[in-house]
Amino acid sequence: MEDNTLTRKTYAGSDCSPVSQRNPLLGLILSLRPKQWTKNLVIFAALVFSQTAGEQTHVKLAVQAFAVFCLLSGAVYLLNDLLDYQQDRKHPIKCSRPIASGLLDRRVASVAFVLIAGISILWASLLTRTFLFAALAYFILQVAYSFKLKHTVILDVFSVAAGFVLRTIAGAEAISVEISSWLVICTMLLALFLALCKRRHEIVLLSAKAVEHRKILSEYNIPFLDQMISVVTTATVLSYALYTMSEDTVHKFHTHRLIFTVPFVLYGIFRYLYLVYRKDQGGSPDTILLTDKSLIADLLLYLVATFCILYRPS
Repeated sequence: MEDNTLTRKTYAGSDCSPVSQRNPLLGLILSLRPKQWTKNLVIFAALVFSQTAGEQTHVKLAVQAFAVFCLLSGAVYLLNDLLDYQQDRKHPIKCSRPIASGLLDRRVASVAFVLIAGISILWASLLTRTFLFAALAYFILQVAYSFKLKHTVILDVFSVAAGFVLRTIAGAEAISVEISSWLVICTMLLALFLALCKRRHEIVLLSAKAVEHRKILSEYNIPFLDQMISVVTTATVLSYALYTMSEDTVHKFHTHRLIFTVPFVLYGIFRYLYLVYRKDQGGSPDTILLTDKSLIADLLLYLVATFCILYRPS
């Protein structure tokens, strides 16, 4: 049973204190983590690489798919915070989350989770049937991750990567285009790269208290993570380079020029590794994407180059 009495006593092992007054609306908005909705931008990958970004109907469907996954992922964040609020209180950053800090009542959060998840699935059913299946698969995976998979070594990071793959597939199903196997592979590898970097950051940030926050971190150490990051980094770059040079890609887009986007991918990965290894960042990829000027510039240049190559006049 929840204790509704809030005090100013500092939680052990953190620098955070519970709030003195609840604010359900603000707490709910923050718990949906709008900043992390940038992860759902991969939904637009199929739109761009199917060369249908200029078709209004496809754009509208892709935007709706993005909105559905923003709500759906927000519901999952609520569930995660409900399950992990005690561990979050021991984390120097996550202790400020609304449920952990007491800004949002757990009972309100529970009702909001059910309502938002229900609305998301209902909205998904109004698009294509295959998109609904992809959305349901994503939701089931995330629930399984929240309860079990995040406590299983290696499967935890693969589950995170699978979530990104399902987003990508959902983006293709929303606009009813065939998804490239290369797009799936590159998405999975890039997501694994980000997930492994996040695990490394957690161990570095929390040090001896890492296990108190996330038990699965006891199964990892820095050398092990560094090896996996090295493997995934190499695989990501090679996969994307091979994709740009493959016969299927050249035949589909009628150009060999997509290979000129490889330097932007390389720079983006190297910049991210620099932030992880030299600046001790990497715990929040969405924050880095929104704040690091070099990465923002690189991403914009990549998008401009890709659009110029794929959508050039015939």
